[in-house]
Amino acid sequence: MVLYELAGADPELLFSPHCWKVRMALAHKGLTAETRPWRFTEREAIAFSGQGYVPVLVDGTEIVSDSWRISQYLDAQYPDTPPLFGGEAAIPLAAFINAWADRTLLPLIARIILLDIHDCLAPVDQAYFRASREKRFGQNLEAVVADRPAHLSALRSALSPLRDALRKAPYLSGVTSAYADYCVFGMFMWARCTSPVELLEADDPIFHWRDRLLDAFGGLARSARHAAIDGARP
Repeated sequence: MVLYELAGADPELLFSPHCWKVRMALAHKGLTAETRPWRFTEREAIAFSGQGYVPVLVDGTEIVSDSWRISQYLDAQYPDTPPLFGGEAAIPLAAFINAWADRTLLPLIARIILLDIHDCLAPVDQAYFRASREKRFGQNLEAVVADRPAHLSALRSALSPLRDALRKAPYLSGVTSAYADYCVFGMFMWARCTSPVELLEADDPIFHWRDRLLDAFGGLARSARHAAIDGARP
């Protein structure tokens, strides 16, 4: 297996929230994939996938893009490994959580870390990233992130449903983690890998949930390269 993942100027800085969903899904199922670092301006490197974004998973002759479709492919292709969804009935709920993370959490976190992401990139990618994100947000990156305290407050407020759920169970999926957890965790890894800003307070149930997932699968996520402090973070 080969997984094409978004990287910064440092090829070991792998920070895409969607690629992290897949990394955790692979680890959950006990599968391994060779990482191929990919950058925003390298569209030709994944042209074989028929589209222009990562993650892209190559499994033998199979080529699958999009984190959600990859997760479903893994469960269908490797049924004898731990399931990511725990049955058909759990898939719609996981889909809802995935959409909530993508449509609610991602834009809120972006307003906190966009400039930090920019600083992690190679110069050619910085130009692309600045132009594309400033068009998306309608203002320059510096203005987008200007009021970090307000953006942090908005994020922490939006996290209330997650916080309530994690007061009742250690994971969104219950007593053990599953793909619904990884959909949200990917957003926190996006920030952790690119920014020194702490999104959570230490007494937040979400902080402790994130810690459990950082330590999962032999500390896969905790050991990931972090741009802000020489590639390591406790």
